[in-house]
Amino acid sequence: MAVAPRLAALTEQLLGSALPLRLRAWDGSETGPPGGPVIVVRHRRALRRLLFKPGELGLARAWVAGEIDVEGDLYAALGLLLAPIQAERDIPPRQKLTIARELVRLAGPAAPVPPPPPREEVARRTGPLHSLRRDRQAISHHYDVGNAFYELVLGPSMVYSCAVWDEDTDTLEAAQTAKLDLICRKLGLREGQRLLDVGCGWGSLALHAARHYGVRAVGVTLSEEQAAYARERVAKQGLGHLVEIRVQDYRETADGPFDAISSVGMAEHVGAARYREYAERLFGLLRPGGRLLNHQIARPPRADESSYRVDPFIDAYVFPDGELAPVGRTVTLLERAGFEVRDVESLREHYALTLRRWVRNLEARRAEATRLAGAGRARVWRLYMAASALSFERAGIGVNQVLAVRLPVAGGPGLPLRPRAWTERGTVQERTRRPERPERPERQRPAAPARAQEQPH
Repeated sequence: MAVAPRLAALTEQLLGSALPLRLRAWDGSETGPPGGPVIVVRHRRALRRLLFKPGELGLARAWVAGEIDVEGDLYAALGLLLAPIQAERDIPPRQKLTIARELVRLAGPAAPVPPPPPREEVARRTGPLHSLRRDRQAISHHYDVGNAFYELVLGPSMVYSCAVWDEDTDTLEAAQTAKLDLICRKLGLREGQRLLDVGCGWGSLALHAARHYGVRAVGVTLSEEQAAYARERVAKQGLGHLVEIRVQDYRETADGPFDAISSVGMAEHVGAARYREYAERLFGLLRPGGRLLNHQIARPPRADESSYRVDPFIDAYVFPDGELAPVGRTVTLLERAGFEVRDVESLREHYALTLRRWVRNLEARRAEATRLAGAGRARVWRLYMAASALSFERAGIGVNQVLAVRLPVAGGPGLPLRPRAWTERGTVQERTRRPERPERPERQRPAAPARAQEQPH
């Protein structure tokens, strides 16, 4: 009997609904609705993976190994499959046994032997969760995969976080520059100030702040490869007198106070149990009146927060030990640490646009990405970025910039009366392109000669 109809019947039992797209099996047989994307099961080994790791992790292993693939629009396929796969369906025990028996038959004589996980899966973790040692291992797994690979995906900006778009933005690089400049404006950076960039990546924000605002920036990262790349950029741009890049945990940073702190796409690695410590540490590193810009992915709150579980694919292949929290909890913990939260801005749709550009970069140069990082790694990044884009678009997750201030001892506000004036100033490029305003006409005073007009500001 052809394999595809048997696989489709099994899938429909697992999903509790009709197969939403076409399926092709390793014997060439096909079934399901025509005209859309096709799920291709290239090898019966994929079924063995599902036998030993049912659910998302088994599917993820088969995807990374190339045993399952999608022909056609990946976004369309994920859009049809993600909701039923992630739904927690209660299957009766007798039906589970029937499904398992059919899987064993289709998987062939090697079914009792579990296939080894793809080598891209995170190695065995050692040490307590979110200890210094374990966090270094987790960061290295994700970021130390080759700077050339990240250049291909991220583009010239080398910024690995949500860009900021508007109707006139036509390139990823312009949107990332707009985000960097928005952060600098929110922090109120001025020449001579000290900035700490926690989780500085490849140094883009520290370089932007030094070049355009004259600050002395310290960037800290746990990735050796990121630090080496960032230091090379600093040297090439002649900013060594303003920018220092360290391989250092924020918990080891002890040379405060800083006038401002940025934490962009880093707090997701901190973990719920350590977040209060993280907030208090950053509070202690700020001078009174200093500002914190915390840019962080968030998830919706749950009625029972103890039921939250990290996505198994993300945990095993993308961000080991990463955790998401509702934005309300983030704000609460920052306030408990002593901060006054002054602004929260959601950039959810902006991240979806950013991720789609990263996926486009990867797909345009897939052969090169495979050569640089390996086929499995390229498949991991393509799946996680495409699925994440859909999650942001559907409000499954969000991202927020939280601006907080350590109040001066006297209790002053520490910010302008209308802090959101930063939105009216435009990006660096807009300010440099903008023509100078014409001088205002002099006021005529009958009792005295007109004075020279001051330059508007």
